[in-house]
Amino acid sequence: MDTTRMNRNRLARAAVSITMVAGLSLACSDPPTSTGAPRKMRKAGMLSFSLKGQPLSIMAFYDLTGSPEHLSVMFSDMTSGTETYAAGRYLDLDRNPQGIYELDFNRAYHPYCYYNATYECPYPPPENRLKVPIRAGERVRRPTT
Repeated sequence: MDTTRMNRNRLARAAVSITMVAGLSLACSDPPTSTGAPRKMRKAGMLSFSLKGQPLSIMAFYDLTGSPEHLSVMFSDMTSGTETYAAGRYLDLDRNPQGIYELDFNRAYHPYCYYNATYECPYPPPENRLKVPIRAGERVRRPTT
């Protein structure tokens, strides 16, 4: 499977801080994965941002095998299944010294299970299925004729 990067999109970046949501369970969750095996992750909170003037939010997770400063974001959007991998894409976010995360969709990538079905990849949760196209980051390369 071949992929390519979309042209960098300056509108697809935002500096965001994490917002804890009232009633958000910080207990471990087991999001469904591509292999069916549970993946231990913890909801970190919502990242709120604006894309082309439209306010959006996306849930960030701590992967319990990684650094507590590192967030994982699994998402799908209106390009999923046509321009990008149908199961979604990922963003890895690290907090800067000011406590801010940079949400840069230009860095969105296909998970490893796109390339090899034996890899275990968490699917995006319902709250991360964006109803807008994110035309930035990795996309599926279409065969040329």
